[in-house]
Amino acid sequence: MTNHPDEVADRATTCFQHAYGQAPAGRWAAPGRVNLIGEHTDYNDGFVLPFALPLRTVVAATPQPTGSWTVCSELTGETVSFGTDEVTRPGRVTGWAAYVAGVVWALREAGHPVPGARLAVASDVPLGAGLSSSAALEAAVLTALVDLGGLELPADQQPRLAQRAENQYVGAPTGIMDQSAVIRCRAGHALFLDCRTERVEHIPFDLDGAGLAVLVIDSRAPHRHADGEYAARRASCEKAAALLDVPALRDVPPTGLDDALARLPDDETRRRVRHVVTEDQRVLDTVALLRDGQVRQIGPLLTASHASMRDDFAITVPEVDTAVEAALAAGALGARMTGGGFGGCVLALVEADQSDRVGTAVTAAYANRAFPTPTVTPATPAPGATRLD
Repeated sequence: MTNHPDEVADRATTCFQHAYGQAPAGRWAAPGRVNLIGEHTDYNDGFVLPFALPLRTVVAATPQPTGSWTVCSELTGETVSFGTDEVTRPGRVTGWAAYVAGVVWALREAGHPVPGARLAVASDVPLGAGLSSSAALEAAVLTALVDLGGLELPADQQPRLAQRAENQYVGAPTGIMDQSAVIRCRAGHALFLDCRTERVEHIPFDLDGAGLAVLVIDSRAPHRHADGEYAARRASCEKAAALLDVPALRDVPPTGLDDALARLPDDETRRRVRHVVTEDQRVLDTVALLRDGQVRQIGPLLTASHASMRDDFAITVPEVDTAVEAALAAGALGARMTGGGFGGCVLALVEADQSDRVGTAVTAAYANRAFPTPTVTPATPAPGATRLD
């Protein structure tokens, strides 16, 4: 993955200058993220372990009169303007600009005097790959507006506000993980997040020191998940929690899993619950190993996580399964789908000197099945949202 964030920042500046005929007052960046382990546990009040990527969305911005906002996108070439009328209620701004308007709306709803601004957006976080391009956009815009307005909004409160923008303004039912990761991650660490309390712990994740690498494999599978499938999984979990008379599936202990499953009315619901409860435990086990510096030993947990997503939560697709199988056959220590599912990316933990071999094996497996050629790139844990200059 790119280690040249200045290139994206320069593109944001160029976009800004072309759109507005002046230099920006500053530039702010927020990363994409990959989830090391802990899938579909966030909205069940459980545990997740993401880390930020070197891939970034950069917003160049400058103030303009209060009550008006203009944003241009390098990707689409569009410029969208909106005022206070459009941010009085969700749905008034649509498309990619809704993520920007949603941040303004959420800040205003929280009582903050949001500054008017001109903004330009550039990014190398791929869209539709499950690397949180939307959260990166929200966080970069939020960081810019907080700075421009001198707003009092501590970092630990920012993820919930960005999530509200996506949930209530854009209408995407995401959990708190993505926004927490892109805002609160640190370089060289994974972010251990308790999604109920929002307590975080920065867990050392020193791949270089262990002689390892994490490969992120973009499956190139079109995101078939359709928001309906994600929403269906969430509804199933909420229904199961109600049937089990617990606040959330996080409250089902692994030692009580068999008893809980016996109380559920159908096999599909049982499988959904089994995934969430066992996945939470896999996160805790992974954190324990990383605290002890046993990075290699997390591999089997990653692979078990994938099997659970495939068999119990039913959110993988053939391209994703093929990438995991090929990586493991080529010697990966562990591999799993990452993200919401139905497409997106796979991550593989590999010996650093085996990265090319594993990547070649995945590419060959794709060719054998006539899938589009995947992209395979190493990822290192990067910092969260920040002002660049």
